[in-house]
Amino acid sequence: MLKVLVASSKGGAGKTTIATNLAAHYAVEGKNTVIVDADRQGSSLRWAEKRAGMPNAVLGLSGLRRDWAKHVPEDAERVVIDSAAGIRSGEVGDYLDDIDAIIVPILPSSIDLEAAEPFLSEVANLPRVKKGKVPVALVANRLKPWTNASQQAVESIREFPFPIVAELRDTQGYVLASELGKSIFDYNSEVVRSHQDDWGKLLRWLKKIG
Repeated sequence: MLKVLVASSKGGAGKTTIATNLAAHYAVEGKNTVIVDADRQGSSLRWAEKRAGMPNAVLGLSGLRRDWAKHVPEDAERVVIDSAAGIRSGEVGDYLDDIDAIIVPILPSSIDLEAAEPFLSEVANLPRVKKGKVPVALVANRLKPWTNASQQAVESIREFPFPIVAELRDTQGYVLASELGKSIFDYNSEVVRSHQDDWGKLLRWLKKIG
């Protein structure tokens, strides 16, 4: 069972988008997938509820309960945890004994980069992360790669203590799919496939872990 925590120290970075699309990818692959929503807004839970009647459903669980791990079915193969908004490094530390990897989305803005820097430095010093027991990866999110701002942001993100494993371009496709309880992995158009390709490196990184 692979357990992945999606976390961000700043709200609005696309944490839930990453979590729901990752969960949907695994479900479309045929894996029994659970999404744990630890955010009080409950967006991932509502997404899972909309998806409940689909062939590739994802089980949604509330992560606001301390005993959420006891409710994960034994046959679950993938667990994606959508952390609380604005999570602190110490709160990330509370998950470390129960997860296999951490994904941190970062937006290409100076405000987001400045917020990410101290958070990532603190996460890098958490014992299990520092010892290499729990790998951490960064996702540069909502990029407009044809702009200097996005290009410069990616270069800045490369200076952080963890690798970039995905550069996701900005598209309304994520929003439209989410409203239906779907993801970009539920579609097969040529345009959508190009955005699916943006996830390739991240998915390969996770496959090496478990």
